[in-house]
Amino acid sequence: MPVHQMNNSPDFVPILSVGRHRTPRRGGCFMEFASYLAGEKWSDHPACTHPTLALLARLVNDATSDAERPALAELIPSVIGLTSSDPRVDLRIALRAATVALPIASEGRQQALAVGIIAAQSHLARREPLADSTLTDDVASAFAQAPLAESWARAFIAENGLEHRDRALRRMTESLIHTAVMGIANACAPGSDACLRSLLRDAIQDCRMIVDITTVDTASAAPTLNALRS
Repeated sequence: MPVHQMNNSPDFVPILSVGRHRTPRRGGCFMEFASYLAGEKWSDHPACTHPTLALLARLVNDATSDAERPALAELIPSVIGLTSSDPRVDLRIALRAATVALPIASEGRQQALAVGIIAAQSHLARREPLADSTLTDDVASAFAQAPLAESWARAFIAENGLEHRDRALRRMTESLIHTAVMGIANACAPGSDACLRSLLRDAIQDCRMIVDITTVDTASAAPTLNALRS
């Protein structure tokens, strides 16, 4: 349905709801409305947003309660155009999610999250010489609130090592994000909806920072590349 028809249709109400939807008349999830605003084909996997950020948005959308899900709508425009091939995007989003979830997740999930945090930090350190002090402090704070999980994770890694192959990176980050969101949603603590919304907002900022830096680096390199071609 064309945009003007959707806006003028009295029976069209854009409602955020769980899962995938064939048409916007049946409601839509966070990323489906992002695809619509971006002018793409209706989809929960639009090209306008980094796949890992889109994954987090879909999971947060589905894990948020019906009463609080409408509050996510204000964040939809901010994911449009945020995409990059930089692997730091995957790592930072996964690390952000796991760090938020670790202090409040169940014991079983805490162990998996702690291993994932250490692994993500290791991968990120190989790609990012200058550490983000804010994210580093957040990790330290999370471990301080779950010391047994950290001890278990470090012992596990000392015995089993870490996977460093790049091809396993996406699988690791996706698993970590799934575990983190479920850990927050099922935590025996109040405010899980607000926590999920805040996580998504912070992850958007993490992604934007890398996209902006990459854009600046590319623009700065353009004169040099043009000179070399001359």
